Amino acid sequence: MQIRNRSIPACVILSIVTLGIYGIYLFVVMTNETNALAPKNATTSGGKAVLLTLITFGIYSIYWNYKLGCKIDDMNGNSGGNTGLLYLIIGLVGFSIVNYCLAQSEINKFANA
Repeated sequence: MQIRNRSIPACVILSIVTLGIYGIYLFVVMTNETNALAPKNATTSGGKAVLLTLITFGIYSIYWNYKLGCKIDDMNGNSGGNTGLLYLIIGLVGFSIVNYCLAQSEINKFANA
């Protein structure tokens, strides 16, 4: 799987302009890319994650935020990190777009390598 370098400001602007549709696409792609970069903490595929989020009325996205942070820790070789907890708190407050930006920043490091 090819990991793409994405502009974080462009992702935020596109998410706003498309009324969240690009955010859903980013959710799917980010799930698949982090699964490829951190196979030890891999979750379901991006499509299944969106479906589970819809079926559970957003509850799965709370778990997804936590696991995203855990995968970021795994990608950086920090197995005992607290990034999962940080992402969980940010997601619970309602700022998941911040998690997208933070995670995309970390993914971009691996896309450039």
